[in-house]
Amino acid sequence: MSGFDDLINQGKDFLEQNKDKIDDVIKSEQAEGVSDTALDAAADFVKKIAPDQIDEHVDNIRGTIDKSIGHE
Repeated sequence: MSGFDDLINQGKDFLEQNKDKIDDVIKSEQAEGVSDTALDAAADFVKKIAPDQIDEHVDNIRGTIDKSIGHE
């Protein structure tokens, strides 16, 4: 299990060392476009299979997630 722990620690170190760069990517225009497409597809899928009464909740959740990714 030590090899697995080493891999996790290396991942943590990488994230810590590149925190600013990762944040820039997450807040980029490209991330905004990709996230909008993925969030729209997921929200549309849920709306198709779930009762209409929850559509507003799905839109609210989608909006909350969208605020965390991209620049808008």
